[in-house]
Amino acid sequence: MLDHLTLKTPEPKVIAGAKSDWELVIGMEVHAQVSSNAKLFSGASTAFGSEPNSNVAFVDAAMPGMLPVINEFCVAQAVRTGLGLKAAINLFSAFDRKNYFYPDLPQGYQISQLYHPIVGEGEILIEMGPGVGRRVRIERIHLEQDAGKSIHDMDPNMSFVDLNRTGVALMEIVSRPDIRGPEEAAAYVVKLRQILRYLGTCDGNMQNGNLRCDVNVSVCKPGQYEKYQATQDFSHLGTRCELKNMNSMRFIQAAIDYEARRQIAILEDGGTVVQETRLYDPDKNETRSMRSKEEAHDYRYFPCPDLLPLEIEQAWVDDIAAAMPELPDAKKARFIEALGLSDYDAGVLTAEVENADYFEAVVAACGDGKLAANWVINELFGRLKKDGAEIGTCPVSPAQLGGIIALIKAGDISGKIAKDLFEIVYTEGGDPAEIVVARGMKQVTDLGAIEAAVDEIIAANPAQVEKAKQNPKLAGWFTGQVIKASGGKANPAAVNEIVAKKLGL
Repeated sequence: MLDHLTLKTPEPKVIAGAKSDWELVIGMEVHAQVSSNAKLFSGASTAFGSEPNSNVAFVDAAMPGMLPVINEFCVAQAVRTGLGLKAAINLFSAFDRKNYFYPDLPQGYQISQLYHPIVGEGEILIEMGPGVGRRVRIERIHLEQDAGKSIHDMDPNMSFVDLNRTGVALMEIVSRPDIRGPEEAAAYVVKLRQILRYLGTCDGNMQNGNLRCDVNVSVCKPGQYEKYQATQDFSHLGTRCELKNMNSMRFIQAAIDYEARRQIAILEDGGTVVQETRLYDPDKNETRSMRSKEEAHDYRYFPCPDLLPLEIEQAWVDDIAAAMPELPDAKKARFIEALGLSDYDAGVLTAEVENADYFEAVVAACGDGKLAANWVINELFGRLKKDGAEIGTCPVSPAQLGGIIALIKAGDISGKIAKDLFEIVYTEGGDPAEIVVARGMKQVTDLGAIEAAVDEIIAANPAQVEKAKQNPKLAGWFTGQVIKASGGKANPAAVNEIVAKKLGL
């Protein structure tokens, strides 16, 4: 399992300005939509892709007299997320109103948690290479309701509002400014998304807007970050700008790089960076000003009068903790230690929870972790990538792939035959063992038949025999010819042994 005490900390990203070197300092605010069938304060559906304004309860539309009712499952999902990030769970939390106007916010305020969040400090460990990683501290996780969606491209003169997302539960996961480069920022989001998907608390679908990132970027001279760490004085880090609503790993990296260079140019020209919210334009690869960065007092936060403080019992938290799934770092470590996989293979197999589950089911069916890893990564993933498919729609079940591998282990088929068998199962389906029998694919292990084939090849190639006796490495040619003559069915190990014996090697 990853441990920040044993990982070497990567060097911060350094950007050379015209006058001096600069370092990046990055903090992330990730908005993760809670995986729940109902919204945070109403029973309206959270289904994506429904007809506009079809998943809207009276309270979502801010009808007079309608009061919010907390969704207990959403609270449990936030607690589960906090436990997965090794964070403190606050048994007392409270909701506040964040007041601002926007057409897709019917209430004129967002119910959030400023002063008393449900989850406190935690951490995420991100790997930047073998034995190299960064510990990113989590400051807090709070629950809040999402706003609706304004649509501006349906009519040249009007905008439309879809309230389906209004009231959907979000977890805002706020990090400390511990990220030191664009690549680390992307790796942080990838790792966080991975953990959320393992936990089942957010599906991580960035295309649908279910995982969105606000990236706070600032630059400072080398040595200033160490002063911040010693004093926790943010003034050492420089003025930050927020890049709003990032939903692509590639765009996150490009936007951070552009914004850092923009700030460096301003500072080296004698100017002052203005704290503001900016948007990234991927077509122009630039950030542009959206609005000045608001502070908490600008939103006139105050306790929500419609919701009592949220008090939960430790026993309830303990029950959630007891039902926690195995998380990716622990699973990867187990694959390495118990199944003998390489760090790379274990990383590939645990990157997505569906892949890890599929792999473990294959291992259960064949009993060989290393062979299963080789087949899943190389043959199965390779074929799925070629077809543009995903593991969820894979036509080969874990039991079928495990059955192919079991036939290899039993010596019933060779590796070459196994690839042909895999293709049949992938395209036609069926039980691998039955297909081998029905189509005569079983490996030839009759030593007498193999010996006869070897004798025939040797007799027909006396010149090659002399070459092999002078250079034993050439004996492999005979093995290949015998296997070819058998239609790939001859057992390679048996062929090798008999060839060596016949040639006196």
